[in-house]
Amino acid sequence: MNKPIFPKRAVVTGGMPYGEKPLYFHHVYGYALHADIYTRFLRDRIGKDNVIFVSGTDCYGAGPQVKHESMVAEGYAGSIRDFIETNHFSQKEDYKTCGIDHSLYVASALGEAGELHTAFSHWLFETLHMHGYLRLEEVMQFHDEETGAVLNDRQVEGRCPIVGCKSEKAYAAECGLGHQFSPEELIAPLGVTTGKKPVLKGVKNWYFDMERFANGLRERQTMLREEGISRKFLLSYIDDFLKDPAILIKTEDFDALRKACEEIPSHTLDIKEESKSATITFKALKDREAACKILRQRGIRFRTGTTLVPFRLTGNVSWGIPVPEKDGITGQTFWVWPESLWAPISFTQAYLKEKNGTTEGWEDWWFNQDARQYQFIGEDNIYFYAIAEMGLWMALNEIAGRDRHANMPVIVPNRFVLFLGKKASSSGAEKPPSATEYLDYYTPEQLRMHFAHMALQHNSGSFTPKTALGQTGFDPTLAEGNILTNVYNRLVRSCFYSLQKYFDGKLPEVEISEEVITAANNFIDEYEWAMYRFEFSKVIDLVDVYLREANKAWVANTKSADALDKEGETKKAATLRAQTLVDAFHAVRVAATLLHPFAPEGTERVAEFLNVGEKLWDWAHIREPLPFFLDEGHEFKFLEPRVDFFFKHPAQLG
Repeated sequence: MNKPIFPKRAVVTGGMPYGEKPLYFHHVYGYALHADIYTRFLRDRIGKDNVIFVSGTDCYGAGPQVKHESMVAEGYAGSIRDFIETNHFSQKEDYKTCGIDHSLYVASALGEAGELHTAFSHWLFETLHMHGYLRLEEVMQFHDEETGAVLNDRQVEGRCPIVGCKSEKAYAAECGLGHQFSPEELIAPLGVTTGKKPVLKGVKNWYFDMERFANGLRERQTMLREEGISRKFLLSYIDDFLKDPAILIKTEDFDALRKACEEIPSHTLDIKEESKSATITFKALKDREAACKILRQRGIRFRTGTTLVPFRLTGNVSWGIPVPEKDGITGQTFWVWPESLWAPISFTQAYLKEKNGTTEGWEDWWFNQDARQYQFIGEDNIYFYAIAEMGLWMALNEIAGRDRHANMPVIVPNRFVLFLGKKASSSGAEKPPSATEYLDYYTPEQLRMHFAHMALQHNSGSFTPKTALGQTGFDPTLAEGNILTNVYNRLVRSCFYSLQKYFDGKLPEVEISEEVITAANNFIDEYEWAMYRFEFSKVIDLVDVYLREANKAWVANTKSADALDKEGETKKAATLRAQTLVDAFHAVRVAATLLHPFAPEGTERVAEFLNVGEKLWDWAHIREPLPFFLDEGHEFKFLEPRVDFFFKHPAQLG
């Protein structure tokens, strides 16, 4: 069986929660948990010194500024930096409480990490500008009609103009599903604070030319499909943005449309009279933009299709990283989205600085072909990470040539985590629970197992915490945790109690059964491929089957040994018990290693009683039997009666 190939070193990131909000449960269980599981797996698989897991508070932008201003109006006396810092440390503590083990969790605006982030932002901007990848464009931007103040992205809301978009909310230039469009395309815009229709005025900003990398992104799509680890919905989403620029029109007056098309640049017109619709397709975005102006002038209503548009790098929000002055343009700050894309690089620098006293060597983690980066995100952020970020990295590669190659990170998006069947959002009517709220009813490992099994690589999953809601009957949140608290607990305890009762605490010197070795090796092989493909739900299914089969064998063989004892066949009974114990301990040992990323506390408790140390987690020894880890004269830790390795929450014990 072919083996998946893992990098020699890796950087893992788990998204960045906004600086104006507390940590909600979807921040943890929607993607950070999955990043944590993969980090722990890689630490075991390639060595903990070869893996960095970084994330941090996304400090800048209009969101924190608007929230801080509203708090000041209500009497808050702290600065915006004070406000952000409070939220940052709250987020950091909540992640820790939920069992998320970052190598470093920092903030893009605070401390040395903030300074490094600002420096890297300036370097990247200067580099892209110097080599001609940026262009200055005057675009329309919303202003408050009464005060003349610029309204930033989150200060204007309306409906997404992209055909077929199901986003619940759109802002000035993007919607909740990541679609990008020009402000003048936003349908029914209203100021968030005023509730009035804003006016559009021309504003100059720096843009990155995404259209330039359309072919490179198409080639990458082919590579991703051949590699076979990318989510199908990720590839479909990217495909939509790689379509030629198009305008979609619903009309009954096709004569007026044809006359308008006589004025617009080179295009293809596809009219479907039976559905009273038409599509105008262009080869270049500038031609579509020219056509949009003509159609507006003629009063023809239309919507645009998804395609690559210039990626805005700068804006006018005062709470942001200052942009270097270029071509007489001053007073700008970076738009928060692009600077959050390269934040993991500056956070890597911050980690190395904290660990080694210097940022030296950071390029080995991002610009070395032996390294790989894994970015776990929500599906609404695909455009930024899987498209815009890839374009930026392609530009860096064109600049560097063969001297230094920026790696294209592996993007691992998850579908939404719903709450009671509904999409909960801090900016919507249905508010999500806090990150730690349900730790009053479930243990961190029960929640880890539940959300890992939710199969977010395929569909959105709903969190229905019956125990927390005081509802009776089966609680689906406990199903996966029961694999640990019932099935695995039973097997581990049986092994230790049998070891202590029949073998004086010493493991019998018996070879493991061939069928047990084969089952374990098959489990390891399937597990490794599932982890390579980020199929965590499949891993839980594999674990469930493996442990239930091991328990079934234990029960059957124990009954047979007891029967032999009753028949006076004590020697045969002892032989069967020794074989059963050695076989079961092999299952316990293998399951402990493979479950370690999912249930670290419980499996480390197993290792404690086995008295084997961290060597148990090392994949260099993944197929070795338990005696391999035992020194001469080895002693297992004594297991007292009714001791568990994996716990149920007290709230579940009645």
